[in-house]
Amino acid sequence: MSVITISRDFGSEGDFIAETIARTLGYHYVDKEFFSNVLSEYGLIEFNKEYDVLPGFWEKLDAQRYDRRDDVVHMLNKVVRAVAQHDNVVILGRSGFEVVREFANIVHVRLQAPVSVRVTRVMAELKIPLDQAEKVVEENDKVHMAFVQEYYKIPWDEVHAFDLVINTGKISADLATAWLVDTVKALGVNPKSDKPKVSSIEVDPILKKAVSDALKCETTHG
Repeated sequence: MSVITISRDFGSEGDFIAETIARTLGYHYVDKEFFSNVLSEYGLIEFNKEYDVLPGFWEKLDAQRYDRRDDVVHMLNKVVRAVAQHDNVVILGRSGFEVVREFANIVHVRLQAPVSVRVTRVMAELKIPLDQAEKVVEENDKVHMAFVQEYYKIPWDEVHAFDLVINTGKISADLATAWLVDTVKALGVNPKSDKPKVSSIEVDPILKKAVSDALKCETTHG
């Protein structure tokens, strides 16, 4: 199995699980920072702002901002596909489950947990009071829900888009990681499917080199 996409609720320990899986399997770990670095090479330096902030009322009426946001998402999708084509990667977030859903040798994973559990984790991690933690979780949920529904036209909690859905409020991060590592190893690199493999993804040569160089840099500093 060459690619794992991990979609997660904020506070569901998805970052830890994704990093641990990548380290255990010897895969590249690709997250928001990685995508931000690659996109900045193409002049899209406001990636995080455009992706992680829910537009307000007046911003929704700003056609120029929406065009810019469309450009960011369009380029982001290209980078996600270029990363998947590289093989042996764990892609955290960025709607990877939808962007490369049509390929065979990918496992799409969704990590979720009850709101109360996630709020408690955020309180401990950020060292903030209950009311602030509730707002942080609520805002993150709203932003990601709106983004997925607007640009990919599917519900944020669409379980049918995933091969595995794990409730980390009940299943520990260590157990979830072990399950996913075992699943990837069991499926192997040649799953039985009529779908194409990620190696068939067509990638612009310049973008391919940029992604390859970034992955090498990530390995060097990881």
